[in-house]
Amino acid sequence: MTRESLHKKQYVSKASFGVLSFQTQVFEITPKNEEEVTNLRQLEREAHLQLDFWKSLTIPGKKVHVRVPFTDFCPFSSTLLDKENEEILFHRTREIKGNFNFGNYHNLEEIFQQMDHLVEQYPNLVSKLQIGHSFENRPMNVLKFSTGGKKPAIWLDAGIHAREWVTQATALWTANKIASDYGKDPSITSLLDAMDIFLLPVTNPDGYVFSWIKNRMWRKTRSKVSGSICVGVDPNRNWDAGFGGPGASDNRCSDSYHGPSANSEVEVKSIVDFIKSHGNIKAFIILHSYSQLLMFPYGYKCMAQKASENLTSLYGTKYKVGPICSVIYQASGGRIDWSCDYGIKYSGCCGFLLPASQILPTAEETWLGLKTIMEYVRDHPY
Repeated sequence: MTRESLHKKQYVSKASFGVLSFQTQVFEITPKNEEEVTNLRQLEREAHLQLDFWKSLTIPGKKVHVRVPFTDFCPFSSTLLDKENEEILFHRTREIKGNFNFGNYHNLEEIFQQMDHLVEQYPNLVSKLQIGHSFENRPMNVLKFSTGGKKPAIWLDAGIHAREWVTQATALWTANKIASDYGKDPSITSLLDAMDIFLLPVTNPDGYVFSWIKNRMWRKTRSKVSGSICVGVDPNRNWDAGFGGPGASDNRCSDSYHGPSANSEVEVKSIVDFIKSHGNIKAFIILHSYSQLLMFPYGYKCMAQKASENLTSLYGTKYKVGPICSVIYQASGGRIDWSCDYGIKYSGCCGFLLPASQILPTAEETWLGLKTIMEYVRDHPY
């Protein structure tokens, strides 16, 4: 890469209340031609370099963000990080007194407790289902919002990539929004009178716990791969849709390792089995973070464009809209492709390290897009 095509940013990353603190560098690279794109792809395949592509490769002229770890991760102390921990501790103290703060990040236990609280607070609308368990035997808890009867449903999940903390936080805020506004907001009321909503706030519970206690940048599951010292599979490359194709890696140490076979991860298989057993899921919506993107299958640009406009209306955040392969990159073995192949007509996702102060604005604007999509699904049954 030429010097003009590369910029360096320095970040501090730390798992709150965790063990590991480290400094790291993020490079912004703009490949100028196909040769430079090819060279970057080769570097991405070199797992021993531990390069972490946050904004992935597409075409010449498009920026790429690559996290490059220092060769020596030495723990260090800083006033900023100490203050961050003090703020989280302060919020936890308040929450002990019953004031749950949706504008703060929460560990898995706290998320599960808030889910239980919603069930207790809205027993006629919200229930909790365990659709399976993780590799390390943590429950995969889903919130079901239903006014009763057998109805078509919408599936919504978050946190399949463990480090994307704002997605789990947004999902939790969304759950509270749906439950508290039913009977008050005509849109939510009419939606739940016609359809059920299933919401999985933490799709990758093992990875999420690991990102809190050990490595804030952890992405994959925590499954053990036979014959390898490397741990985990990218659960968003493990679906039975173009499995093992472009955008996924067969290197067991890669962050994009697709796994030994489609649906090999128990977390993925639990969702697949649930969707199939339900038999009437009409929309499959996924929350990711890092970049402002709203991606969808081919043929639904009008719906997505309207959702994007509603997202922008609150804080002016601009979202790029389009099919996955044109908006970002080919990503074989992903959930959206699987859900489309399975026959779920409306499938899409909204789009890493955000300060806690950005949780509520992110959740609020995301909700406007989600609501638009869900209303469209309600009004266009199939």
